[in-house]
Amino acid sequence: MSLVEALLFLLVAVVGTAVVFQYRVLKQVFVYSLFGGTLGLLFFVLQAPDVALSEIAIGTLAVPLMVFIGIMKTGGSP
Repeated sequence: MSLVEALLFLLVAVVGTAVVFQYRVLKQVFVYSLFGGTLGLLFFVLQAPDVALSEIAIGTLAVPLMVFIGIMKTGGSP
């Protein structure tokens, strides 16, 4: 395992933990989007570009956008 891979694994673990500890929903959505980006970067470094592209499209863009729209349609976040 290279140093870049080890650092990305650590970064994914830190950002994933940050998602869990966010109390405000909007902040959690933005941190989750960052988590999807770091996970996509990790997949790219691990030489899985198709999985990385899917993760970036779904985990970074589609799911956070749908959650954000749902929050706005229901009247905001608690």
